[in-house]
Amino acid sequence: MMHRFLIVGALLLATTAQAQSPAALPRTAAPPGTEVYFISPTDGATVEKTFTVRFGLKGMGVAPAGVTAAKTGHHHLLIDVAALPAMDQPLPNDDRHKHFGGGQTETVLTLPPGKHTLQLVLGDALHIPFDPPILSPKITLTVK
Repeated sequence: MMHRFLIVGALLLATTAQAQSPAALPRTAAPPGTEVYFISPTDGATVEKTFTVRFGLKGMGVAPAGVTAAKTGHHHLLIDVAALPAMDQPLPNDDRHKHFGGGQTETVLTLPPGKHTLQLVLGDALHIPFDPPILSPKITLTVK
């Protein structure tokens, strides 16, 4: 009997947690004319299994995560992501959503052979995309 109460209680708790979506967090305004882009590789490129990706930024500066200086942010790289994550929450940090919170402007990637997509998102000091989001065009690569 006690076992049933625990299961019912756990289900109620899970259902309540799912019904409550996270509240939108305050977002940093994007300076007009800001652009994030790939310096290399270029869209349609064929690359080796391990290759360097260089990030470009126009209209703002790069600063590490946690730094709240005006007109600065840091890069996030989306790898093979079909749909953008929530733009009013901190970006995920996993194998397909890479954070460059140290202020890095390039990285070395190793991807399996085949077609892949890359996209950059600029995040504020708390990893939240700017408002409106500063996104690069998505590029497609072929890995040998």
